[in-house]
Amino acid sequence: MPTQRVPELVVFDFDGTLVDSDEALLVPFDQMGIDRSDVVMGSAVAEECERLGISMQAYVDAYDTEIVQPYVGVPELLTSLPRWAVLSNKHPDSAIAELVRLQWQPEALMCADAFGWAHKSLVPMLEALALTPRDVVMVGDSAGDLRCATEVGCRFIWAGWNARVAAASPTGEVAGTPGELLSALGFA
Repeated sequence: MPTQRVPELVVFDFDGTLVDSDEALLVPFDQMGIDRSDVVMGSAVAEECERLGISMQAYVDAYDTEIVQPYVGVPELLTSLPRWAVLSNKHPDSAIAELVRLQWQPEALMCADAFGWAHKSLVPMLEALALTPRDVVMVGDSAGDLRCATEVGCRFIWAGWNARVAAASPTGEVAGTPGELLSALGFA
């Protein structure tokens, strides 16, 4: 197999990739009487709230931005990368609050509002940063994240440190730990 090119920018999904947020994402749905089995993880916040018949603002108000923690090794991963960004289906208010609390400063942040509240896309981020698909790697935990990478034709790596990803044994490139990701990207 040919050696992979070191990316100029690593684009991360936020929830389930950088932070272990499944429980925090589900609690507001619990509070609104939505059964957890009805929630589709990885969906755009506005689309999921509309599908479930609840107010997005009520969901955002119920979401606790103080409890989510990074996966083990993620803070060290981020400080080891020269350039990284976040592409998320999350509401920007929640994402910004968590990034500030964690003292993380991505080069770029695009949340659900940047996509008209529909599912995220790498296209506007690449355009905004004047990068090509060859310049970036997308790292994520869901089929929606893989779809973002496939849409533009960039390399995709599964965040295998997320227990859901590890249990699913997805097809494709999987990094079992943030340290493995650094090695796979050519930074270690």
